[in-house]
Amino acid sequence: MNNQEHLFRTKVEVPKWENPMSVSDHVVFLGSCFAQYMGERFQSFGLHSLCNPLGVLYNPESIRLQVYAALHLGEKPIPLFCFEDEWRCWLAGTQIGGNTEQACRNVVEGALQMLQLSLQSADYLFVTLGTNVCYQLKSNGLVVANCHKAPGRLFSEEWMPVAACIASLSALLDDVFLQNPKLKIVFTISPFRYAKYGYHGNQLAKSTLMLAVDEVCKLYPQKVRYFPAYEIMMDELRDYRFYTEDMLHPSGVAVDYIWQCLVNAVMGPSMQAYLQEYAPIRNGLRHTPSHPDSEAYQRFMESLEEKARLLRKKFNINS
Repeated sequence: MNNQEHLFRTKVEVPKWENPMSVSDHVVFLGSCFAQYMGERFQSFGLHSLCNPLGVLYNPESIRLQVYAALHLGEKPIPLFCFEDEWRCWLAGTQIGGNTEQACRNVVEGALQMLQLSLQSADYLFVTLGTNVCYQLKSNGLVVANCHKAPGRLFSEEWMPVAACIASLSALLDDVFLQNPKLKIVFTISPFRYAKYGYHGNQLAKSTLMLAVDEVCKLYPQKVRYFPAYEIMMDELRDYRFYTEDMLHPSGVAVDYIWQCLVNAVMGPSMQAYLQEYAPIRNGLRHTPSHPDSEAYQRFMESLEEKARLLRKKFNINS
């Protein structure tokens, strides 16, 4: 770092992992918007990954409940409900649903089964926590993943204390480790600021999550790691030019920067080499064509797919 750079920003040092990730590793991402950003980035590079199959999750208990439902599929009824002629699930986000109860059940069970199989075989699980605020159904105390714009009178708003967050996260880890002992967990705290709860409330929520995650990392020192996405955003990228227009979400530039920090810290040389070689393919696949039905574009896509196939073969990435 040169002297001029040192004067105008603080650098969040992220230690390199002694045993970094491999290009053939299978990764599951669960949690808030930032998990979605990182999971989609993995997928865009053709890496083995599953990202929030039932939608975005925000608090520790919602994540625990969804993982439990996946790993113990069939043991308990899936909490479905009908609202405004649409069937939905309290464990899932708003994009999950169906016109009939059975249609909704099929979608939810399919996503849970996908999550179950992925968790049982994955090498890493990234969990991004957004807030300690959760919403419970007054009728039975169930913590919901999403309120689905149902009437507010149906819910009570609860702020999970540190002990409750630790209990939820520890139960989640015990459950996944029982079925997949090789799994490694990476926790992150979402850089997204929840203005809904006020900025002081947002800081209290993030602080609660940090205290809980720090304790969980101590309880499982060989299995659990922490990646400081929140700290990079708050301390290193401390400027509103790194936010979107709402001044709450990280901008594309910020996400790119945090992604590169992740790459440098947690990925081995072979995986980084793969990402570098795959980048032109990724850029081509993301291109929006003027004439998607043209023969020229079809040949272009076939060429990209062939390059991707050869690259995966070179790095020994099985489909």
